[in-house]
Amino acid sequence: MSGYQTGVLVVLAFNVMAAYAVYLPLAAGQLNLGIAGFMAIGAYAGAFLTNEYGWPMWAAIPVAAAAAGLVGLVIGIPVLRTHGIYLAMATFALGQVISAVFLNLEVVGGAAGYPVTDYAGPYVVFAAAFGVVVLMVLIAQTRFALYLTAVKSDPTVADLLGVSVRGMQVAAFALGAAVAGFGGALYAHHYNFVEAQHFNVLLSVFTVLYVLFGGTQTVWGPLVGAAFFTLVPELLRASDQWRYALFAVFVILFIAIRPQGLVTTALLRPFRRRAPQAPTPQAPTPEASA
Repeated sequence: MSGYQTGVLVVLAFNVMAAYAVYLPLAAGQLNLGIAGFMAIGAYAGAFLTNEYGWPMWAAIPVAAAAAGLVGLVIGIPVLRTHGIYLAMATFALGQVISAVFLNLEVVGGAAGYPVTDYAGPYVVFAAAFGVVVLMVLIAQTRFALYLTAVKSDPTVADLLGVSVRGMQVAAFALGAAVAGFGGALYAHHYNFVEAQHFNVLLSVFTVLYVLFGGTQTVWGPLVGAAFFTLVPELLRASDQWRYALFAVFVILFIAIRPQGLVTTALLRPFRRRAPQAPTPQAPTPEASA
């Protein structure tokens, strides 16, 4: 595998982790436009622990993810009182505030950036992205995912059925923040440098597009969306000046035709293994009765 191909796959791995960080709160009906801010928390926290305290990378990255998740939990409680466009605006502002804090924090380099000592190789990044996908697939098979779907579909009915709507929303928001922090910490240790300018609003918007394009109905949507937005522009590189224009036109037409996303439950239904049905008991024949 060439260095260019490895670099593209590394970018894909980071995009997949960021997409699932957005997918979790979106599964509960919460649009988080500040995901880049939580990635910044994970990146700077992980880098600070390895640089200043000499922590090993394998310990610093999970702690950084937990720190981002804790911030998401604390902030999510008041922020998730809003809904719809107001929630999107609140999370957008939150991401900008977090980025601005690190941009002016001299202890981690401020605007000049922050070098990182430990290095995470490409295969570490691939393994981490694969682990995140496996974790999301396992979560999708639990009652937690079922509760998130109920909260997204009809919060009132979910509340009447005994589901804690606020609790599920905050849990999904915090878990998504932790996944974002995990990806951010890994990003810092792979590229050995962190700068607050990278974690801007465009990163959050692009990540949301991955999920919306791939589809939110199944756990595979974010993976497909991230792969599409990462790999297709590279395949169109031959057209050079026109590749982004062609790509944008295709995305617009696709969303207009298929607003539910690329991967839906109906699309995956033929691939699901059907449960064996018990044989239907037959009525006794007159000969058998005699």
